[in-house]
Amino acid sequence: TKPRTHRWRLNNHLSMSTFGRNFRVTTFGESHCKGVGCIVDGVPPRMKLTAADIQPQLTRRRPGQSHLTTPRNEKDQVTIYSGTEGGYTLGTPIMCLVHNKDQRPGDYKEMDDVPRPSHADYTYQVKYGIRASSGGGRSSSRETIGRVAAGAIAEKWLKETYGTEIVSWVSAVYDIEAPKDLETKKITREMVDANLVRCPDEECAKKMQARIEAAKEKKDSIGGALTCAVYNPPGGLGEPCFDKLEAKLAHAMLSIPATKGFEIGSGFDGVRKMHGSEHNDMFYKREDGSLGTKTNNSGGIQGGISNGEPIIFRIAFKPPSTIGSDQATVNFKGADTTLAAKGRHDPCVVPRAVSIVETMTALVIADAALTQLGREKSSAQYDLVGKAPRKAGVKRNGTVEGDAPASKKAKA
Repeated sequence: TKPRTHRWRLNNHLSMSTFGRNFRVTTFGESHCKGVGCIVDGVPPRMKLTAADIQPQLTRRRPGQSHLTTPRNEKDQVTIYSGTEGGYTLGTPIMCLVHNKDQRPGDYKEMDDVPRPSHADYTYQVKYGIRASSGGGRSSSRETIGRVAAGAIAEKWLKETYGTEIVSWVSAVYDIEAPKDLETKKITREMVDANLVRCPDEECAKKMQARIEAAKEKKDSIGGALTCAVYNPPGGLGEPCFDKLEAKLAHAMLSIPATKGFEIGSGFDGVRKMHGSEHNDMFYKREDGSLGTKTNNSGGIQGGISNGEPIIFRIAFKPPSTIGSDQATVNFKGADTTLAAKGRHDPCVVPRAVSIVETMTALVIADAALTQLGREKSSAQYDLVGKAPRKAGVKRNGTVEGDAPASKKAKA
């Protein structure tokens, strides 16, 4: 029994930094080690891919972009070490690496014996009996570099295969909220990146920026929220009952550092403010023959499966826990002390989290799409041999048909 127990523990340990089933990503590296990155398995072969396809999202995520973010000066230039040749994917694991250049572990010396309030310092020590001595280790947002690199690859595949586009924007900072009707419009990344806050409503962006600046001036921090939209997603994605698409999205979003909430479609407003007659999304027939919905309170997902409408959801981010103002706390031995954290940290994480949310979303959608492609190919084998004919009414692509295919009628 001992060897079996050992193998189980080893497998359980190895899975903690891995996400996805068919489009599978493992991230590695700590905040102040030599580098961070990812290994991506399941990328289809023969797709054009170079570092230039990945770099834009890493640049949007990188620190030091403006006075609203941490001043840590990292260029975050990515290098692809495997899985491509001549600018094309080989179908083998792709390794991406970003070197850390501006580490300052000395900034954390005073915090060796004092866990930061609401940070992972204490819980990592409890879980592992050891922790990275500076920068938060794997709990740092530097870990998300691997996610962003992998997700940028997933985004490219989704765009080329389905025409899918994923856009996230800052919809709230502290008590300032952007207009909800932004969710009914087609938001572009150009609109999002038009200001430092990354809110496509300019008036709200100015107020949000002032809030962040005020928190920074006080050596404090504030939280916020992002909205994410998946435009032109494939229909039929999601695996009931336990791997519903919104469940996988919630899993992905809540694995991002500092996240504290997730809602999709009408979310909690649908519970508090709507009757079923108001909440139901009525169907209509599009010009191409497919079914669409007049409203999108479902957020593009019904019964855990995408219906082809835009997938709309929101994510809440807490105020960063590392702040420069004095906090009365205790050290690891329980002795009273005062902590004023040093180091370079964001007063509000949401402006830099936009690309993280987009790329994590891409990982979920790509993984679900590959799963569905496998199912459709398997199902097609039964269609070819004349077994288990599909029911008349709706085709796989969502278009309406009047009756079973002629070939099925003849056989019947």
